[in-house]
Amino acid sequence: MFASKPTLSGERVTLRPVGPQYVDGLWELVNDPEIARLTGSHGVIDHTATKIWYGSRHEHADRLDLAICAAEDDSYVGEIVLNDLDAANLSCNLRIALIGPRVFGRGYGTEAIRLVLDHAFATTDLHRIELEVYSFNERAAHVYRKIGFVEEGVRRDALRWDGEWHDAIMMSILAPDWRVRVI
Repeated sequence: MFASKPTLSGERVTLRPVGPQYVDGLWELVNDPEIARLTGSHGVIDHTATKIWYGSRHEHADRLDLAICAAEDDSYVGEIVLNDLDAANLSCNLRIALIGPRVFGRGYGTEAIRLVLDHAFATTDLHRIELEVYSFNERAAHVYRKIGFVEEGVRRDALRWDGEWHDAIMMSILAPDWRVRVI
């Protein structure tokens, strides 16, 4: 379903297929303590493994990994991914991470999500795209709701961070709902 790896352009961002040229940006992203907290990432990631990972994403037709680049200077500001494809049920997961507070609040994430949803619902048979957001990440939850994601439920105490438990909010958007919003 995701064999084609497009470049998608908007006013604020350009989404490009990930590759080794974005390893340094990804390395910065995954090693930022605040991003680790927002994404619930506990592991230590090796730089060589990161390079191999980004270098192999084009080989996977069951996922779409795109670098988010700022339109004004083409700098790497994050990544957006459609993964966990369930082809039988025409659904997948969406995840997004921005490089950190220096790019928050500029509309990069909102536009990146809209571009990916436009692409996914217009060029594939996908019916459902889902995501999870931790309850303390109110900024992201607000963006998802604004775009049209609907809260479906809560996974209680899904993340343990610094000794405290946090819920994960499950959200989704369906192709018919997206089409109504963009018409």
